Amino acid sequence: MALHKNYKLLVCFVIPLLILALPTSTIPLPELTIIQHRIIAIFVLAALLWIFEPVPVFATSLLIITLELVLISNQGINAFVIDNGPVPMGELIPYSHIFNAFSSPIIILFMGGFALAIAASKFELDNNLARVLLKPFGKRIPMIMLGIMLITAVFSMFMSNTATTVMMLAIVGPLIAAAPKSDLGMKGLILAIPVAANTGGIGTPIGTPPNAIALQYIPEGQVTFASWMSFGIPFVVVQLAIAWFILCKFYPSKTGVLELKLDGKFQRSPRAYIVYFTFALTILLWLSTAWHGMNSYVVAIIPLAIFTLTGVISKEDLKLFNWDVLWLVAGGIAMGMALEESGLASKIATSIDFTALPTMAVIVVLSIICVVMANFMSNTATANLIMPIAAAVATSLSGLDGDGGITTLLVIVALSASLGMMLPVSTPPNALAYSTGFIETKDLIKVGGIIGGTGLALLYIAMMVLL
Repeated sequence: MALHKNYKLLVCFVIPLLILALPTSTIPLPELTIIQHRIIAIFVLAALLWIFEPVPVFATSLLIITLELVLISNQGINAFVIDNGPVPMGELIPYSHIFNAFSSPIIILFMGGFALAIAASKFELDNNLARVLLKPFGKRIPMIMLGIMLITAVFSMFMSNTATTVMMLAIVGPLIAAAPKSDLGMKGLILAIPVAANTGGIGTPIGTPPNAIALQYIPEGQVTFASWMSFGIPFVVVQLAIAWFILCKFYPSKTGVLELKLDGKFQRSPRAYIVYFTFALTILLWLSTAWHGMNSYVVAIIPLAIFTLTGVISKEDLKLFNWDVLWLVAGGIAMGMALEESGLASKIATSIDFTALPTMAVIVVLSIICVVMANFMSNTATANLIMPIAAAVATSLSGLDGDGGITTLLVIVALSASLGMMLPVSTPPNALAYSTGFIETKDLIKVGGIIGGTGLALLYIAMMVLL
């Protein structure tokens, strides 16, 4: 196994090195500079490492930032940044722009989301809310499944879909484990959790990393937290309805009923009340940007300040933040920034005559590429790779004139990345559900394929209405 991993690692580095060794003039892009040539090699390296994962994905992001600083920044190694050859060096990227990837407002948005999730978990707000919300759905398995899907989707809009999946599996797992494994209804209940977690994240800008990555490229002021939810929530609702129908159809239960243990009390300590108040306040502020003027990034730092000042989140709790996700997103931001500031993304986009293709065809191709890639690798990594190219393509399409058209394309690409859920490796919720032993890969392929397909169809219908 280690040898297989080493072969992957070798391939991931050899191909970019070969690209780097090629004469710049042999790469089929007009007037390519040395800096752009190096960025192509870094991009290919990142893509291969993110796809095959011979090293952790966050390590790939750190490598991207390091290579950019050394090879293409104005504070890089002298031998690499001095222009003394026949091929134009191109404009060096300010090193501070590369370092800014980790201080991006997107990173702060995620940190605010992590703070809410950790505080909610620490004071059992998530578990208690889930218990309360599940009670009205009774004992019939189809209704319990609907309740599980709705609750999972709502939690996934505001906290990690991985954490949400862990929480929901913990609530229903022991009861499902006591049921006969031959009961297809139990498979349906397990599958409902990752499906709802993957789908629910689409509903808000912080629900899943691809949404936040898209915001990085969407023109300022085009999309607010509330406006994203205005199209994200209806999409999630329709997708969940389709998914519920599919799961009930494919996985009917023999027993028909399931006794859920829904005992539990909300904590009443002063810090618990601080968590409840801050959670509600943050969501309210996110939804009312137009009234108070603070955008979602500024609002995100408020729970961080309140929780650390009041001791809700301690120094030890800060270590529980998903720093690997933050580094992964930062690496994607740095990659996109390099592609954009060097002019390479625009050059790649304009090298293909997209104007000769119908706008719809271009968007369909980009979204399908995104879904296919997201099934085999992290949807965050997929968005990191596709989004800067899609942003450059958007500016070259006459059918997408104005900021609104560009926004439509980027949102469709972002949502497409979240529709890749056909394999255990596609998303962490899939992997967690698969690890229960109740479902097989063929179940995920069947359900994930149908839901991904219906999701794309919904996106295309919405696009035809909007464009």
